[in-house]
This record gives sequence, C-alpha cells and structure tokens, in this order.
Amino acid sequence: MKQPKLLDYLLLTILALIWASAFFNIKIATYSFGPVTIAFLRVFFGAIPVLLLCYYKKIKIEAFSKDWHWFAMIGFINLVAPFFLIAYGVKSVQSNLAAILMSTTPLSSTVLAHFYTKNEKFNFTKTIGILIGFSGIVFLFSDNLLIDENNFMSALLILLGSTCYVIGGVLTLKISKKKNENVTGSILIWATIILIPLVSFIEQPWNLNPRLDSTISVIYLGLVSTGIAWLLRFRILVNNGLIFQSQVSYLIPIFGTILSYIFLKELITFKVLISLMAVCIGIYFVRKADYIKII
Repeated sequence: MKQPKLLDYLLLTILALIWASAFFNIKIATYSFGPVTIAFLRVFFGAIPVLLLCYYKKIKIEAFSKDWHWFAMIGFINLVAPFFLIAYGVKSVQSNLAAILMSTTPLSSTVLAHFYTKNEKFNFTKTIGILIGFSGIVFLFSDNLLIDENNFMSALLILLGSTCYVIGGVLTLKISKKKNENVTGSILIWATIILIPLVSFIEQPWNLNPRLDSTISVIYLGLVSTGIAWLLRFRILVNNGLIFQSQVSYLIPIFGTILSYIFLKELITFKVLISLMAVCIGIYFVRKADYIKII
C-alpha cells in the first residue's frame, strides 16, 4: 500500500465524521419514525449510490446467485438487526452514548475472532486493550445520570447492535473473495427485501406525517451514512489498506460525542469522558497488536 498523503487523512476524517454524524441523525429521525421504518429507509436510500456505482463500473450484482442465502443472512445480521436495535435504543438513550457503545465493535470483533478464526488469537497487548475498553463501558453504565432503570435495556440493545456488526463481519468472510461493491449491493438488496414486509405490517409509515428535520435525517442516514460512507470506505481500503482504514475507530466516538453536543446539546458528564478515553485506549492497544503482527 502507498504511504498515506494529506488527502488520505482528510478522507479518513470525513469518513469518521459521516459515521459519527449518524448517531445524532438517528436521534432526530426517531422524532417522527419508528425503528423499523428508520432501518428500512436507511437500507433503501443506502442502496442507491452503491448500485449506481456497480452499474457504472459494470460490476455484476449476485444477490440472487447460488450464494443468495449468505447475502440474505448477512443483510439481516449486518444491516437489518443493528439498524433496528440502534434506532430503538437511541430513542431512550443519548446519541453520544450510542456512539461510545457502538465503538466497542473492534473490541468485540477481537473476542469473536479469537474463538472463530485460526490466526486472530489473544495476546498480551490485545487482552489489555479489551479489558481497558470494556471497563470503560462498564463504567459508563454506572452513570446513573444518563443510564437508569428506564433506559438500561435500550443501552444494552445498542451494544447488541454492535455485536451484530461483528457477527456479520465474520459471516462476510465466507464470501470474502467477491468484490466489495457486489457484496455490499447484494446485502443491501436483501436487507430491503426483508424489511419491506416488516415495515408494512408493523409501522405502516405511509400513514405518518413526519417532521422535516426527521425526514432530512433519515434520507441523510441512507444516502450518506450508509451508501456514500461505504463507498468511501472502499476507496480508503483499496488505496491504503485495512490498518489505515481501521484508525477511523478512534475518531467515531470522539466526533460522535462532539457532534451530539453541538446539534442536540446532549449532556457530557465526567463518566462519559472517562469511558470515551478508556474505549479509545482499548481500541489503540488492539490495533497496535494487529499492526505489530503484520510488520
């Protein structure tokens, strides 16, 4: 991979900002839409730029090929379930907490990879990172000012959404030889197919009279935070590799906390800051262990 230039760092920062901005936009979307509708609109609008790129680059979409069951399963676990769980949880939890809780994905993936892959076992550095990172989450749950008996389950559901991303990532290894655009387009198609009957029977969004800000936010979540963000991620991966792209993990919870304060004036307590630091340090140790192994 080439040595990262200023443009590469700028694109990485933009990607982090886009993904971090999803959390406060989800909060705004919940003012008018239910969690199933938010999940459906995210995958529907998110599919548009990905499928257009595949059409432009003449990349064959294999959503209905012999591997359709993998695309359907990954679409449900990696898109439908987490999009629903995050939207449901954010309704009762501050979006900055959701950004921190979701940032545990690299830590959870390290734990899962230890048990389900041959070459991603724990070492001392990874273990330290996991312990520090998850201790930050435990500490965050002790913040009675922000997490209480009324929204405790909502916070756990957001963590479950994070775990779904990890499981979906492991399943994606089964079709890792296919082009990223093809895989993303195919799982977005299947996620849309799965959500159409669910949103029709559960929430009937055509009966809603949504606020303008909620409508703008849900379209943004689909087109930008889902579709364009994935395409930007592909570009960074191709040009700079996985290790460079993974640095976005440090920035998302930081930007998410800052953006939530700017746009929603959400409370930032001392425990939020300590938890944020612990999670970022934990991710640093886990990523450092992966980097040392590569070189």
